[in-house]
Amino acid sequence: MSEKKKFNLEYEIKSSPKILYSFLNEPNALAQWFADDVSYRDQVYTFVWDDEEHKAKLLSAKENKLVKFKWLEDEPHCYFEMEVIQDELTNDVALAITDFAPEDALEERKLIWDNQIQYLISVLGA
Repeated sequence: MSEKKKFNLEYEIKSSPKILYSFLNEPNALAQWFADDVSYRDQVYTFVWDDEEHKAKLLSAKENKLVKFKWLEDEPHCYFEMEVIQDELTNDVALAITDFAPEDALEERKLIWDNQIQYLISVLGA
């Protein structure tokens, strides 16, 4: 098994940081764009895709700024993070994604994020 590589993506999103942040950490909002279903209990989020559960621990959260998750079944150094970035001059808002994927699955993982973020943008009506 090849070691996972870290990668970063950034998407411009026309939304307020506060609204965008709620879609990154609230289970019912995450279920609208990120997974088929999401529940939360004791710092652990359960994401469901195609009837398959994946659990992630919430490592850190900064109000209107950032959420960082770690898949319970993943390698120790791996996590995924969604950060709200606001340009101080233009007030433009972007969503920065940090994730890990095996090298041979990197492009596929990026495409998955592209698709998820398109859903997010449509849900936000941005």
